[in-house]
Amino acid sequence: MRVVITGAGGFVGGHVARAFSTAGHAVSSLDRAALDVTDPTAVTRAVAGADVVCHLAARVRVRESRRDPSSYWRTNLDGTRHVLAACSPATRVVLASTAAVHATADTPIGPDAPLDPASPYAASKLAADLLARDLAAAGGPGVVSLRAFNVAGPGDPDTSRVLPALLSGRPFTVHGDGSAVRDYLHVADLADAFVAAVDAAEAGTWRAYTVGSGRGTALADLVDVVGRVTGVPVPVEHGPAVAEPARLVADPSRIADDLGWRPHRSDPQRIVADAWTSLPRYSA
Repeated sequence: MRVVITGAGGFVGGHVARAFSTAGHAVSSLDRAALDVTDPTAVTRAVAGADVVCHLAARVRVRESRRDPSSYWRTNLDGTRHVLAACSPATRVVLASTAAVHATADTPIGPDAPLDPASPYAASKLAADLLARDLAAAGGPGVVSLRAFNVAGPGDPDTSRVLPALLSGRPFTVHGDGSAVRDYLHVADLADAFVAAVDAAEAGTWRAYTVGSGRGTALADLVDVVGRVTGVPVPVEHGPAVAEPARLVADPSRIADDLGWRPHRSDPQRIVADAWTSLPRYSA
């Protein structure tokens, strides 16, 4: 199949492109320089003839979205609208969504969990999901939305995220006691979910899946894992506690039951080790 991947220059997009290539598909990898998803003419040209479209091009910084919400809506919603409009009803589409569309909860979060996007970023991604749902019901392409939890692993350069910051060698600030629990998902497991989701993207249907490891790791424990893997304790600074959910963990049972997908790389030790070994090493 011919697979078009938008946002292929990003952390997740690059892994998704490699997963499809490894599976034997012909992949067209489009990064930001190659495709502006807010340009409908360019999108139509890029998507023409694709059997599968994986749409990952998006703006993803929560704090930035609060400062500049209009640009997030333009890229994340209008960009998705252009991509879906360029697809034929026979095209299979997989959207990169986010678990942030759901309300926080102490219990594992599945795809039927209440929706409560708490930022313009999350709201724009939920709107894109709902647009895909409505277009599919009206005879549009089949779409699967993958609502990922905390994606981590090799090749992530963004030190505003937890694991790259922990591996940077710079002091890391822990707000409160480090007991906040999060679900860390290996980026290669998420890439496999994109490949698996293609078969579920049946014409005229829309499905959403929460994609995570199903296990929770406290921040303090992740700090310890990084120290063990690298052999160097993380320099930690402590700051005041901030208002944040105590626990956010996925319930990935539906994607496991429907698609046979399993997060077999998403043990924190494996995630940290793979991220650490991917970092460049410099000799004197």
